[in-house]
Amino acid sequence: MGKNLVIVESPAKAKTIGRYLGQNYRITASVGHIRDLPASKIGVDVDDHFKPQYITMKGKEKVIAELKDMASTADRIFIATDPDREGEAIAWHIAQILKIDETSNCRITFNEITEPAVTAAVDHPRSIDMNLVNSQQARRILDRLVGYELSPLLWKKVRKGLSAGRVQSVATKIVVDREREISKFKPEEYWLLTAFLHKKAKDPTFKARYHGELVKGKVEKVKLGNQAQTEAVYQAVDGQPFTVAKVKLGNKQKQPYAPFTTSTLQQEASRYLGFTAKKTMSVAQQLYEGVELPKVGAMALVTYIRTDSVRVSTEAEQEARNYILEKYGPDYLPKSPRKFQNRNKTQDAHEAIRPAHFDLPPHQIKAMISADQFRLYQLIWDKFMASQMAAASVDTVVADITCQSHLFRVSGETIKFPGFLAQYGVSLVDSEPEKETDDELKQKLPQLTEGETLLLDKLTSEQKFTLPPARYTEASLIKAMEEKGIGRPSTYAPTISTILDRKYVEKDKKYLLPTELGKAVTELLEKNFESIVDVTFTAGMEKDLDTVESGENNWVEVLNVFYPPFHEKIVAAGKTVERVKIADVPTGEKCPLCLEGDLVIKEGRFGKFIACSNYPTCKHTKNIEVEIKAHCPKCGSGLVQRVSKKFKGSRFYTCDKQGQDPNCDFISWDLPIDGSECKTCGSYMVLKRFKGRTYPKCGSRECPSNQKKEKPAEVTEQTEASDQVDTKTETTKD
Repeated sequence: MGKNLVIVESPAKAKTIGRYLGQNYRITASVGHIRDLPASKIGVDVDDHFKPQYITMKGKEKVIAELKDMASTADRIFIATDPDREGEAIAWHIAQILKIDETSNCRITFNEITEPAVTAAVDHPRSIDMNLVNSQQARRILDRLVGYELSPLLWKKVRKGLSAGRVQSVATKIVVDREREISKFKPEEYWLLTAFLHKKAKDPTFKARYHGELVKGKVEKVKLGNQAQTEAVYQAVDGQPFTVAKVKLGNKQKQPYAPFTTSTLQQEASRYLGFTAKKTMSVAQQLYEGVELPKVGAMALVTYIRTDSVRVSTEAEQEARNYILEKYGPDYLPKSPRKFQNRNKTQDAHEAIRPAHFDLPPHQIKAMISADQFRLYQLIWDKFMASQMAAASVDTVVADITCQSHLFRVSGETIKFPGFLAQYGVSLVDSEPEKETDDELKQKLPQLTEGETLLLDKLTSEQKFTLPPARYTEASLIKAMEEKGIGRPSTYAPTISTILDRKYVEKDKKYLLPTELGKAVTELLEKNFESIVDVTFTAGMEKDLDTVESGENNWVEVLNVFYPPFHEKIVAAGKTVERVKIADVPTGEKCPLCLEGDLVIKEGRFGKFIACSNYPTCKHTKNIEVEIKAHCPKCGSGLVQRVSKKFKGSRFYTCDKQGQDPNCDFISWDLPIDGSECKTCGSYMVLKRFKGRTYPKCGSRECPSNQKKEKPAEVTEQTEASDQVDTKTETTKD
């Protein structure tokens, strides 16, 4: 007698589910997608209703053979891939390979990997939802058509090896447009005049900012636009008495924010933890699929992490209320559970991201999970618990202080009752993460009485200029993409990774800047394929694709509307578009080889490099060296990072004295760790990379620790599986 077979995407998820199903179940993993469009050709028959030509993905032959072998002896097969359109598509491909009727009850889904959720799913299987499958197919085929027709045009007109994509091109344009705003911005001068006041000579001072003038008893706000204007007010009030004219006391309620969606999780993990969107999703995937806890086993810590919804189940609301009541008391508990409204009512397939087990608070398992897992789990836990807590009560005060006919204003806030801030204080400025708050808002003011005279400690004037809009960070770009309707939860992280990897955008600390290449490609697309980079058009296309998911529209019809005019533009552009030349950036140095040309910064397939302006007559080139905050393990000098031409842009590290000091020839693919010594041989340690993770390893090839062939202990099965399964997200590689 065979067993029931449950197929999931990753070994980590399989291990977690295995804890809840009995001996009559075998759980195995497909390790992400098993079929896809071929990489060597477009793989879509545009003349036959956009029929896709799926093939087995490279390296998945063994996985498929094992799935077929297990399926042949199974009494019943359940496909338990993730509960979204990508997971539904994987389930459909598995059903196709195993010759399972898609209309049979072979599909099970759960929003959280807990025993009640898993057993309920097994008890209530359903058929594969072809609307979800077709929505995923439409997106995949649309991205393939755009990528495989537009990219060759970029090879001819800009540079070989380039690519364009439906979502990535719009994301790049958003960054480019912001840079255009910044370059066109004309700063305006203004001045701040601040009075430092106190009630008595020994009392601490507080700041009051110049606000305007009193004209016939009415306040007229005045903007100090130059030094002369500021100096006139300065002279008028310097040494004169300051009087409290009006004190307005108030109280306001700060309400908690909704629990995390995919977008808000990525934004806040970027702002408060310094995580990239890619890292956030990788760690979140680990928390969702399950981590190994000592004496407990594989345990999923959070619910499904790709969601647009802020909805919370009744059971989760009650669990949160129990936690709040026990930890903080009844004052911190609202009368009824909080409900939050989704921006888009159609995007409500899942709950918000929340803890899956309320008996596992972060502090209890801190020592059992990695530092990154703990920090993200703590963020999710705190955000969810705070979302169900009482509002914070804040006392406010605004005081108008007069001197002659001039008015200064000061405001302050004092938290009367912390409410949800006791659990999640960082949310105070969530709504305006990039906006600086005035210092006076943070002041704790003395008790002021109308009519009382204040002492002036000093006056300060400061010249300021209006600032251009801030460059995007990963967090603010994700927020902009979500607000504009560009992409969906699973696309934000891979889109940003793609435009960075393809050198359309680069990072300056945390800010995103378009490269000359990104500007050139964007301009070409704007002139010839306006709809491809048009935000409104792309958002409309996303909505059309969503109607396929809801069953309101046919996916072939959606593609029929888009493709013919797009293809016509491709053909026309191939004949009419002139080749684009990317401007070189001068360095101000002369070429040391020909002595005539200027050294300029060029952009190649593998990033920026320095070359002679007389190329190809003069072939002098050199790497752009990036200083690294580490030291050479051989001589103690500095280190620089360089880019390899031979190995497709791979980065390596050398001593900054290489070529100058004959005694030091240090070079390494891996970054040395300052002050770290191998316990086995005493050599220096390096940060080794494995599937996107870093871990310490001895830098000496001769060290016995490097002779072992097994994988490093730090790289767990759970981490490997998460990396592999991450490939199932809706990428923008085409």
